Amino acid sequence: MCGRYSITTAPEALRRLFAVTDMLNLEPRYNMAPMQTAPVIRERDGKRHMDGLRWGLVPSWAPDESRAASLINGRSETVAEKPSFRDGYSKRRCLVPADGFYEWRKVGSGKQPYRVSLEGERPFAFAGLWERWERGTEPVETFTLLTTDADPRIEHIHHRMPVMLSEQEEYARWLAGDVQERAALLRPYGGADLVFTPVSNRVGNVRNDDRSLIEPVVEMEQKEAQPPAPRQGSLF
Repeated sequence: MCGRYSITTAPEALRRLFAVTDMLNLEPRYNMAPMQTAPVIRERDGKRHMDGLRWGLVPSWAPDESRAASLINGRSETVAEKPSFRDGYSKRRCLVPADGFYEWRKVGSGKQPYRVSLEGERPFAFAGLWERWERGTEPVETFTLLTTDADPRIEHIHHRMPVMLSEQEEYARWLAGDVQERAALLRPYGGADLVFTPVSNRVGNVRNDDRSLIEPVVEMEQKEAQPPAPRQGSLF
């Protein structure tokens, strides 16, 4: 499951990359978390627009918003069949801009977080679905990220990963392609530029959202393997 990601790329660079007609005034986000509002790219009338949607899907037919936190991800293998996702997969696909995502690997009694990204901090997009829920006093628009099997290079960290799209052709096929074209995109990322970096466990706290979260740290088991520092002072 993908439960945290970063989007720190400058707005103008995102506008050019995704050919967006209108942009949001974005601040760098180093720790995007479920139930927060994030930039999402949708196609309307043949043009791409960037809008702020809440992460955690609320299907249009849902009686309330109670399941949103459990629908932050959708399995790509069953997305065309599951009631929560199949209508969105058919009619309401979106791109979710990012430049990295976080996963945790169990190490002894703890967990080591890693940031998975592309070389050079190249931005990309997650394959997403969006919904509009209108049973409340105001319409609520939400989204989810689709997941697939992990790339072999990172499966030791987690067995699943979000569907990553990194080329212009892929963006177009996901937003407007036919059934076969979009289904072909639902696979592990295979580019040679995939990298993963151990990062601070501060990323586990949603209140932390600063550049230090993406800086490399010493992996947990390496810390545990280091010999203890010599004691200072007298031996007696």
